Amino acid sequence: MFRSRAERKVEEAGYDPARLPPGQYLTDKWPVLHAGDVPSYPADLAGWDFRVHGEVDEPLAWSWPELQALPTTSVTQDIHCVTRWSRFDAEFTGVAWATIRDLVRPRPSAHFAIAHAEAGFTANIPISFLEAEGALLATHAGGAPLEPEHGWPLRLVVPGKYFWKSAKWLRAIELRATDAPGFWERYGYHNDADPFEEQRYAF
Repeated sequence: MFRSRAERKVEEAGYDPARLPPGQYLTDKWPVLHAGDVPSYPADLAGWDFRVHGEVDEPLAWSWPELQALPTTSVTQDIHCVTRWSRFDAEFTGVAWATIRDLVRPRPSAHFAIAHAEAGFTANIPISFLEAEGALLATHAGGAPLEPEHGWPLRLVVPGKYFWKSAKWLRAIELRATDAPGFWERYGYHNDADPFEEQRYAF
């Protein structure tokens, strides 16, 4: 019954219901969900940086002005939260992972990525998730800078996965030879997070 109502709403909005993963409902809002408080930064982001390290030939760090100087791109994709909402055609702008990859030069041993965010939050993904088309270090959403509660100044956008993998308030990406469970994975969330497979929990 839930699925039929959800699909009907998608059809009434003019979308293909196949875009809606099982157990999800469509919304045009962007609910705010996170653990802990929203970080506070100075307006000019003095002292802020973003690093990529680990299994790379060229570990690098960027200040906010340096990150802004990198080429940017925009992507439009559907996003899906493990709490069951989906939002279609969300637009993000930022630095493509491919741009960062070419600068740091991952080693052949780099099979996994750990996103490090504020307050010790982490999200783990296979490096193939970062290599997917549309993977982005986002600074803007919907043509405007990210709102603080949505991850300003920088968040990861991992296409095709439940949105907890797209860590907010991103400060580093560590490339590793081996996997390590992230914050929510340690609490029982599924490691792969495919919404069309309903990979919400590992139990």
